Amino acid sequence: MSFGQGGPAWGSGDSGGAPDWAALAEASEARARKKRWMLIGGAVVATLAVGSAVAWAIVSSGGDSTAANKPGGALSSSADIPSEGRTAGPTFAETTPPPPLNPDDFIDSAAKDKAPLTADALFPGPTLAFNGRAYKKGATSRTTDCASVATKGLVAVLKKNGCTQVIRATYTKGSDAVTIGVAVFDTKAAATRTKEAYDFNGAILSLPGSGVPTFCRTTVCRWTANSVGRYAYFTNGGHTNGKDATKRDTSLYALGDDLQAYTFQQIKQRGAAQASAAATAG
Repeated sequence: MSFGQGGPAWGSGDSGGAPDWAALAEASEARARKKRWMLIGGAVVATLAVGSAVAWAIVSSGGDSTAANKPGGALSSSADIPSEGRTAGPTFAETTPPPPLNPDDFIDSAAKDKAPLTADALFPGPTLAFNGRAYKKGATSRTTDCASVATKGLVAVLKKNGCTQVIRATYTKGSDAVTIGVAVFDTKAAATRTKEAYDFNGAILSLPGSGVPTFCRTTVCRWTANSVGRYAYFTNGGHTNGKDATKRDTSLYALGDDLQAYTFQQIKQRGAAQASAAATAG
């Protein structure tokens, strides 16, 4: 047997010789090793393929929701998942609150001005504190005979415009005394006409009593007129010591002006109180 490069050689016609068992064993082992590497390689490829699919599914679920919805995708898009934030809540019809009631509406017409109207309601208490000054209340009165508590031209004006009643009150400080008379009408227009038609030919009749002597009957006195809503109010002020009033009587002017302003506030408050009560009642 000769040996050449590369190991033993078998002749194709050499069938009579014994097999080379060592060579056969080595060849068999080589084939077994190759098969094992092929199996291992296939398992690795399969594992990588599965890992890639999982990674793609996770990434695409946070990114391309369209791709995730394709056949074979592991996750569905967020559009298919119910969301608490998207749940429709209850709906309510839009409502508009009614406009607030106007207090002036209640003092502009007898149809709405239904609150009790008395001398004590307009001029409560025994004294009046206003603008840092204090005044003592004298007599008060109320009458439906408007002409009986006015003089001269004012009588005709009250009658012409339909005066329904006059409430009077007198306030004093020292020798100064002022009577205010509140004439009541059915409408604001009637009260306004009365004030505008009054030409100071005549006045509201002064009201003595409750410790206040007669005044402004035979002496010079100060007269004023104004109106608010369906009320016209007039003042007649002078001295209780028999002296004539003059423009230098600052304390008398202050008393008359304070009494006018206070009466205005009382009438406006009357409207506000009725508006509030009507709003509360619904």
